[in-house]
Amino acid sequence: MLNKQLMSGLIKSSIARKVIMALSGLFLVFFLGQHFVINVTSVIAPDTFNSWSHFMGYNPIVQYILQPILIAGVIVHFVMGIVLELQNRGARGVKYAKYKGSANASWLSRNMIITGLVVLAFLGLHFYDFWIHEMTYKYIESNPEDPTRYYAETVHKFEPFWRTVIYVVSFVLLALHLLHGFASSFQSMGLNNKYTPAIKMFTKIYAIGIPLGFIFIALYHHFNQLTH
Repeated sequence: MLNKQLMSGLIKSSIARKVIMALSGLFLVFFLGQHFVINVTSVIAPDTFNSWSHFMGYNPIVQYILQPILIAGVIVHFVMGIVLELQNRGARGVKYAKYKGSANASWLSRNMIITGLVVLAFLGLHFYDFWIHEMTYKYIESNPEDPTRYYAETVHKFEPFWRTVIYVVSFVLLALHLLHGFASSFQSMGLNNKYTPAIKMFTKIYAIGIPLGFIFIALYHHFNQLTH
């Protein structure tokens, strides 16, 4: 009886963690899309990019409410991912004398923790390149507002070849992470119905299209500087 209660508790706990991870993942996917919409204007309309970036950088709601929520979302998502991975490995050790990963799950599913950790490392670089620079500019150096500085600063980040390569590789791995994770988020929340095929198609297009868009932006700014 005790074992059954313990197993039931573990199952419910696992489901709760998966739902939390799914919700935080969907929130981050939404942010990724919004981030892309702003960044792509750096290619097609630099003045618009400056205007939107300045709004995001100085609007109090964005800075003091949405930004902390975003950071919390990143932390929760990756902590839940690590916890679930450790839990799954423990379960496999108990249930299978010999676990054949390829027979039970896809390559993307089995390596979500790897692609996730690489993406997390990339986020660290991204925070260093942009967020820390922004905090230093505004609060440590106490520079005056300059609504026209964002385009030049962004383009400059992609001047080094090594940094551009890191961005490209990171977004390739992000695409792999999203190909499994985005669709799985809906499944974890129990959204399996007649719309599931359409949802899977949308998540696949999004998982490939958005990272490719970011790769294009990085390569465009890098090579555009070489021609000028």
